[in-house]
Amino acid sequence: METSSDFEKRIIGYGLLTAEILYRMPDHPKLLQSFLWQTEDLAPKFPELNRFLKFWEDEIEGRIHSVRVAHQNLIVPVDFRYAGGEFVVH
Repeated sequence: METSSDFEKRIIGYGLLTAEILYRMPDHPKLLQSFLWQTEDLAPKFPELNRFLKFWEDEIEGRIHSVRVAHQNLIVPVDFRYAGGEFVVH
C-alpha cells in the first residue's frame, strides 16, 4: 500500500502557510494593495513561499512592500484528559 505525498509532507512537518503580501500598485506607487496566499509549506525555511516570492519579483510589476506570515502545523500532538466520572447505561 502506497502513502499519499500529502500525508508524507505532513509527517515531515509541512503545515498550512498563510502569507499577506503588501505591494505597491505599479500605476500608483504611493498606494499599497494586499494579497493573501495560502499553501502547504515547511517552517522555518518556507521553500514554497520563497519560490512564490521569487516568481513575484521576476514576473509581477507590483513591488513588494512587506510580507506577514502565519504557519500552523497540521499534525499536532493530541490533547486528552481522563474522565472524572462514569455513566452506567443498562
